[in-house]
Amino acid sequence: MRRIGVLAAMVVLVGLLVWAGVYNLRQRRAAMQRAQIVLVKDGTNPPATSGSGSNDASVFGGESLKGKIAPGFTLVDLSGKKVSLADFKGHPVVINFWATYCGPCRLEMPWFQEFSGKYQPQGLIVLGVDQDEDMPRDQVAEGAKKTGVSYPILMPDKSIAKSYALGDYLPQTFYVDKNGTVVEESVGTPSKDEVEANIRKAVGL
Repeated sequence: MRRIGVLAAMVVLVGLLVWAGVYNLRQRRAAMQRAQIVLVKDGTNPPATSGSGSNDASVFGGESLKGKIAPGFTLVDLSGKKVSLADFKGHPVVINFWATYCGPCRLEMPWFQEFSGKYQPQGLIVLGVDQDEDMPRDQVAEGAKKTGVSYPILMPDKSIAKSYALGDYLPQTFYVDKNGTVVEESVGTPSKDEVEANIRKAVGL
C-alpha cells in the first residue's frame, strides 16, 4: 500500500509539473502578443516597454504624419524592379519600415502577411521597406524569407527615411487609406489586435 501511495504521489507531482509547464508557455505566448518592443536602428536595445504600441511618432524623435498625405517614393524591390507608392493609387497601403536584425520586426511581419491575405478583397497592399545599412539585396532577401513574408520588400534610398521623418526606433509603420492619407502610424510592435485595428482603419472598416 505504501508503494502505491508513493507511486500515486509521483504521478500527481509529474502531472502538476506538466500542467505548470503548459500554463507558463501559454502565458509567455500571450505576453509576447501583448508586448510592445522597440529597437534602436543601430542594433542596440533601449529599455523595452510594455502595453500598446505608441501611435505618436514624435514621442520617439520623429514627426507625426498622421492626417497628412503619405510622401511618394520610388524604390527598387528585391528583384531589381522599381516600385512606386503611386502604383497603388486607390488602394489602402501599409508601409512597414523594418531591418533584418530587428527582433520585434520579425515578430509582426507574419501578421502583416496574414492580414494582406485577409484584407485582399478590400485591396490592401503591404510594403516592407528595409532599413539595414548597406546590406546587399540577397542578404535582405534571405532575412525576409526567414520571416515567411511574400509581400514586396523594398530597398531604401537616401531620402525615404527623411521624407517619413523616421526616428531612431524600429519597426515603424504607416497605415495609408485609399485616398493616400496616413490614418494611423505606430512605432515599435503593438499587439496583433492593434495592428489589425490600424489596418481596418486604413481599409475603411
